[in-house]
Amino acid sequence: MRFRQVHLDFHTSEAIPYIGRQFSKQQFQEMLQRGSVDSITIFSKCHHGWAYHPSEANEIHPGLDFDLLGAMIEAAHEIGVKTPVYISAGLDEKLTRRHPEWLIRDINDNTNWVDGFMKPGYHQFCFNTPYLDILINQVEEVVRNYDADGIFLDIVGVRQCYCHSCVQTLRNEGQDPRNKDAVLALGERTYANYTSRIREAIDKIKPGLPVFHNGGHIRRGRRDLAQMNSHLELESLPTGGWGYDHFPLSARYAQGLGMDFLGMTGKFHTTWGEFGGYKHPNALRYETALSIANGARCSIGDQLHPEGLMDPATYELIGAAYREVEQKEAWCSGTKNVADVALLSCEAAASQKEEKRGDRTGTSDAGAVRMLLEGKILFDVVDLDNDFSQYKVVILPDQITINPQLQGKLNDFFAQGGKVLATGRSGLNEAGDAFAIDLGTAWEQVNPYKPDYFRPHFELGSLQNAAFIFYSEGQQVRLTDGTALGHRENPYFNRDVFTFCSHQHTPSAQQDSGPGMIESSNGIYFAWNVFADYADKGSLALKECVLYALNRLLPDKTLSTTLPAQGIVTLMEQPAEQRFVNHLLYATPVKRGSGVEVIEDLIPVYDTQVTLKLDKPIRKVYLAPQMEELPFVASGGTISYTLPKLECHQMVVLES
Repeated sequence: MRFRQVHLDFHTSEAIPYIGRQFSKQQFQEMLQRGSVDSITIFSKCHHGWAYHPSEANEIHPGLDFDLLGAMIEAAHEIGVKTPVYISAGLDEKLTRRHPEWLIRDINDNTNWVDGFMKPGYHQFCFNTPYLDILINQVEEVVRNYDADGIFLDIVGVRQCYCHSCVQTLRNEGQDPRNKDAVLALGERTYANYTSRIREAIDKIKPGLPVFHNGGHIRRGRRDLAQMNSHLELESLPTGGWGYDHFPLSARYAQGLGMDFLGMTGKFHTTWGEFGGYKHPNALRYETALSIANGARCSIGDQLHPEGLMDPATYELIGAAYREVEQKEAWCSGTKNVADVALLSCEAAASQKEEKRGDRTGTSDAGAVRMLLEGKILFDVVDLDNDFSQYKVVILPDQITINPQLQGKLNDFFAQGGKVLATGRSGLNEAGDAFAIDLGTAWEQVNPYKPDYFRPHFELGSLQNAAFIFYSEGQQVRLTDGTALGHRENPYFNRDVFTFCSHQHTPSAQQDSGPGMIESSNGIYFAWNVFADYADKGSLALKECVLYALNRLLPDKTLSTTLPAQGIVTLMEQPAEQRFVNHLLYATPVKRGSGVEVIEDLIPVYDTQVTLKLDKPIRKVYLAPQMEELPFVASGGTISYTLPKLECHQMVVLES
């Protein structure tokens, strides 16, 4: 799997003539070389439904009079660039008006993505219809006729569909289409059948050819879906709706699946299909560095002009990032993440089978990852199948209720000395009326006051002691054999039409209303949904209380550093090379326009101190790729060094 990929969109309307007229083998090659690109995903079929090559299984774009796909493959291969081939699977707009009966429908008979035919946009096909046979033929044709280095199938996933075909299938099986669970179960079977048939069709012609099915997100906890791919491509355009929280969360989970994966961002200022939109070169430098710092390869999205001319400004922009990646690749292959903490993802632990776009990050997961990154805690994101024994602490964020299987795993973890940080409803049984694991406390009820206050019995790092407002739902608990690290203070009353005070919420009544943070032999329990609260409000007190708890649970944590909060640090081990690679990154996204996060200025950070506790002796520390040795101090398994200057991304290599 290559490090420096471009995903070259080419969704081109039939209303545009002269498709590919300016395509030039020489110019195509020059742009790939300018961009330091070693793999490029190119199009067989776009969302509009047209083929970009002569086709019997499809129809060539009416404005195209030559084999554009073949010409691109030949040009790229000639200079050693791989060419995975893109086929739009879920969308085929030219076919929608011929066969609207094959489209996904909601319970009200509306289509998606666009809910009708009098608006511009695409409509998604159901794979439980004859459309699947057409798609299979299109895939087979490409694999048979072209030297593709892989197949990328887009706009797919488990769907909830009420089209006539799905309704009839359920009724033929004696099931009720009004039963949502039955509809979702059919969606699961339909998707599994699609991926199985695709793999079968490809393997008949080119056994083992890489295949990726893209749904815009790798669902945490659905290893079965991930393993329907040969590798993973984590679509995560920070400015395109994913934000800067999504990729670290997704990558920390993907790395634990044992599959090759890449991080996909875009060159656009916003998102896909933005002709004339460019992000600052520093943003791409940072985003590609973030990929390799998290064990991923890189992919950058672009869109080709209809006339087939590659955009020089784009490939200079991409090249600024990829020239740096190329110099760093030797320290980024065959790595595994070093982690003290396992974050059990709410998405992975949820029983909900339906995927919703808004759940891709999830407030509790996002808030937890943000705190861990800002607190410089080394962590993995895990699901219920992970082995907890390799971690010192498992975080159960906000909503992790405990079934018998998880209860057994956690009790085994406690028996070996592991600790838990549980928050909110986490730790309760599935009924939500008692704790299923021993956290030194007993559950009484959901606190009737919201918001309420937490007064810690310890000093925060940046704030004087006070009663801090917590906006999220809280649980009312009492001590059993635990120790209170802070107590709750309720307000005088909840804000209501006849009882309200001031502009927002009622002040604290300044009375101890029971424990709010409890320490026991098994860990620490925090009685609010603190991670969702942090994702929503970003309160400093929330973060400092949680980091106090984590640092208390991690007396021998692997890494400590003075890198400021916005910086990111990871520690990768390269076992084959007998070395560790410490990645440090620093950038400050800012809001521009309506909700678009932009990275422009890269401010250098000086004299960053790092201390590492490693299980191997270290004989040499140096900067990569500069190959400059760094002085370090080694004492009793602890390695300390100072990084003189960090600008965007720096790898510090520790060789044993």
